[in-house]
Amino acid sequence: MVVAGCSSNGSDHAALTVDQAVTLADQPVHLKVTDIPANESATVGADAVDRDGKKWHGEATFTADAHGTVDLDTAKPTSGSYQNVDGMGLFWSMNPPDGDPDKQSYIPPTDNGRFVEHLDVFVSRDGKRLGSTTLTRQWTSAGVTSQSLTMAKHKLTGIYVAPKPDGAKHPAVLLLGGSEGGIPPQSSPNLLASHGYPVLALAYFHAPGVPDDLHNIPLEYFASAAAWLARQPGVDPARLVVMGTSFGTEAALLVADHFPHLIDGTVLFAPGAHLTGSFPRQGGAAWTYQGKALAPEDPIPVDGVDGPVLAVAGSADAQWGSRQSAELIMQELDTAHAEFPHEAVIVTGAGHGVGGTPYLPHGTILDHPIIGPTALGGTRPANESALLQGWAKTLALLGSLS
Repeated sequence: MVVAGCSSNGSDHAALTVDQAVTLADQPVHLKVTDIPANESATVGADAVDRDGKKWHGEATFTADAHGTVDLDTAKPTSGSYQNVDGMGLFWSMNPPDGDPDKQSYIPPTDNGRFVEHLDVFVSRDGKRLGSTTLTRQWTSAGVTSQSLTMAKHKLTGIYVAPKPDGAKHPAVLLLGGSEGGIPPQSSPNLLASHGYPVLALAYFHAPGVPDDLHNIPLEYFASAAAWLARQPGVDPARLVVMGTSFGTEAALLVADHFPHLIDGTVLFAPGAHLTGSFPRQGGAAWTYQGKALAPEDPIPVDGVDGPVLAVAGSADAQWGSRQSAELIMQELDTAHAEFPHEAVIVTGAGHGVGGTPYLPHGTILDHPIIGPTALGGTRPANESALLQGWAKTLALLGSLS
């Protein structure tokens, strides 16, 4: 427990407490303000600097209870950067110092190549700061290691992130990004490894050693990646989960269906239920199997899928009908996959950006590295709800395989 505060004569006093000063970035903290005059207001704020040196700011004003306390886990703001009861609202609702928050996403700075967020959390009354504390949010726990994979050496392009060895074998994740291409961002792999799950973050186009475009990508490439992952120390080859976002859900579901002997669980964020075709140049096939192109608009089969399936989607997806796709996938699994758990988490008001970790500010418009500004849909609060639910469900699915 960390306590910060100051006092003077009169009503200018308050104490700010937080249960943990240093945590993994996906773990909530409990903030509480005490010693406020009963039924009076106080503002709690948070500042954090991003990787570009810009200071983001979130704040909320509350009315203290009869005991002079504001518990952020239970108190509803009267005003501020978020509106509803949310103990972590200050964190994800921070706004940049310039520009539209819907057009920007907070990217934390790095320390020795690893994301670390330092937040200055404070309490004030009538514009006077009465107490503050610094919280540190980490994406990588001690002992986690990373290894770059190259086509020349490994016949794969990606990054392998391994947890600290403990002598046991664990479920592992094959992680696939979406239409942005490249190697998936390291925030999710590092956190998953910090929870004990090895992760292969795989590039399949728009990266060194793989095609520039999403066109005629062999499903066998993903199978080779899964087989490589299964051979790594600390990985249980009988408990591999493929996890995809957006376009990557097509590959994830196809690989789970075509190679059930390799894949034991599937997680889909903003899924598609039909093959979309090549990207960014249209008119061709995105995927091939045994040398044959898989025709765009065909439904993705699920009758070969083995193991639990989780799909997360928003009702306000501006990219494609991921809600309808998630529901259709579940309907197909009801028939073909009834013996295994399968669940669709549909979040009202959320958009396309439902894959990743919670508690960070995310915009609703992506600066797409290939096609430029791209509307994802949804609202920041709804998208945060989807990220929170999806991440918790993902950890639960992995835990069910442990």
